[in-house]
Parts: sequence; structure tokens; C-alpha cells
Amino acid sequence: MGQEIDLLINYPRPVRNVEARAQEKSEEDRAIARRFGKEFFDGDRKQGYGGFNYMPRFWQPVVPTFQEFYNLNGQSSLLDVGCAKGFMLYDFAQLVPGIKVGGIDVSEYAIANAMESTKKFVQVANATSLPFADKSFDLVISINTVHNLDRAECAKALQEIERVGKRSYITVDAYRNEEEKKRMYAWNLTAKTIMSVEEWKVFFKEIGFTGDYFWFIP
Repeated sequence: MGQEIDLLINYPRPVRNVEARAQEKSEEDRAIARRFGKEFFDGDRKQGYGGFNYMPRFWQPVVPTFQEFYNLNGQSSLLDVGCAKGFMLYDFAQLVPGIKVGGIDVSEYAIANAMESTKKFVQVANATSLPFADKSFDLVISINTVHNLDRAECAKALQEIERVGKRSYITVDAYRNEEEKKRMYAWNLTAKTIMSVEEWKVFFKEIGFTGDYFWFIP
């Protein structure tokens, strides 16, 4: 198993009103969000982002952290599993000149509406069956994505990430105590696999995931 490390430490942390979000969200909203269509990205806030647009303040501070930790350069290759509209890939390409980038997302809407400069690098695909050869990428990153699958599919996705990447980094929904668990379930909109930190670590060992990892805890 890899290292537990917060490589998103420089990602802006918004103030979250978990209680208000819990009251706003219905099971119908969650069902709509899990289609990952226009409603999720650019529809009503209670069903997703409420407008998913590029803002350099999010990923540009994060890219140098990944670059330093994984020693990325112009000869490196990177895959984003759950790339959405390609915002992170765009910033990697801007800040690490020459790096080869690729992305997949289950959302046809997100890929169709990807940034123009990244469209040729992204495609619709499921994390459980990545359309790449073994060890195709120096690094595979998946941020808050694989937990949107059920447990069996989540295991398959992590094994696929292992297969196509020489190294990998993921973040998943998790909790460390009952209070965090309560907040997580109140906040959750799309995740199907939510476990405690210790349960995730056991899960990683069971399925042979050796990448680096950290947690999303609202």
C-alpha cells in the first residue's frame, strides 16, 4: 500500500454548510446527480455543482505539489480518471510544459463540454475498464471519483488504475469518527462507497491497491 498524504493541501477549502445541504438534497436529487449529465455539472446547485467552470485558483496551486512529489517533467505522462471538463489536465499542461496528459470520464456531457484545448486528450470511458495498455502512464490521478461506484466496481476501478499507471494517487469520501460519518452522509450526493479511514485501508490491502491516497471529509 502507498502513502497517506494530502497532495491537495493547497486546494482552496470552501466553507461548507453541511446541515443546509442535507436539508436541500432529496433522493431524487441524488438520482439525478448520479447520471452525471448537464444537471450535475451546470444545473441546479442541489443536484451538483450549479455551474462547473474553469477557475485557475483551484488547480494551479495544486499542480506544483504533484509535480514535486512525483518528479514530473516534460517527458512524464499523466491520466486523470474522472477528468470532467479537463480543468486539472489544462493546468498540468500549462504548468508542466511538454507533459503528456489524458483523461476519461463516464459523463458524455462533461467530455462534450470539455475545454477546447483538452478535448483531444479526453474521452468517455468507465473507470472499471480503462482503455489503455498496462503501465501506459507515469502517474494516474483520481480525485473523488472511484467512490461513486459500488464496492465491487470500486475495487475493479482501483485495480484498473494500478494496471495502467506506474504510480497513482486517489482521494475518496471517508470519515474518522461518528461525527464525521454523520456529516459525510448528510453531505454526500453521488458516492456509493463510503467507509471509515481504517476500512478503506483494509479495502486497499484486500484488492492489492498500492497507490498513494487521501480522504475527502467535509
